[in-house]
Amino acid sequence: MPTFWKRLLIALVALVLVGWGVMRFMKVQTKKASPEEVVTFFFDGTEIAVDYSRPYKKGRAIFGGLVPYGTVWRTGANEATTFMVNKDITFGKTPVKAGTYTLWTLPGADRWEVYLNGKKYGWGVDMDGVAQRDPLADVAKVTVQPQPTDTLVEQFTISVEGDPTALVLQWDRTRVEVPLGL
Repeated sequence: MPTFWKRLLIALVALVLVGWGVMRFMKVQTKKASPEEVVTFFFDGTEIAVDYSRPYKKGRAIFGGLVPYGTVWRTGANEATTFMVNKDITFGKTPVKAGTYTLWTLPGADRWEVYLNGKKYGWGVDMDGVAQRDPLADVAKVTVQPQPTDTLVEQFTISVEGDPTALVLQWDRTRVEVPLGL
């Protein structure tokens, strides 16, 4: 093989390795600001796991500010939030089969729409910061009222609570509950 082609091949391999390293570094740096968490909940043989990134408030106005009203939100930061369930459930009043879904919200001052979507998405938003959710892939939609709270929640938190069972989203002074039938 001529020297020119060897050098070109080496340069291309080096360029790919450097690009991969830069992307890896950027991903690690991004996750420092909004750490990834996987939380798992067990209720009478039903397992629900939520994989999401947890941004901090850091003194910012959250809903109606950082997260605008009337715009679809990936419900966390970084990659799209995933919601996995091992058994059939109801999400709101909609039957949902066991499987893995992405979780999206449309926050509003007086009402939120919460969606389970059947597609997987890489990052959750495009290069312009617009949510990548494909509405045609929605499997469930629930409209709920946000509840103001006295307690300030600094870091975005998703949990599954109680009796009746609900998926709970909390951040800043806002709490949203989506009824789950297990």
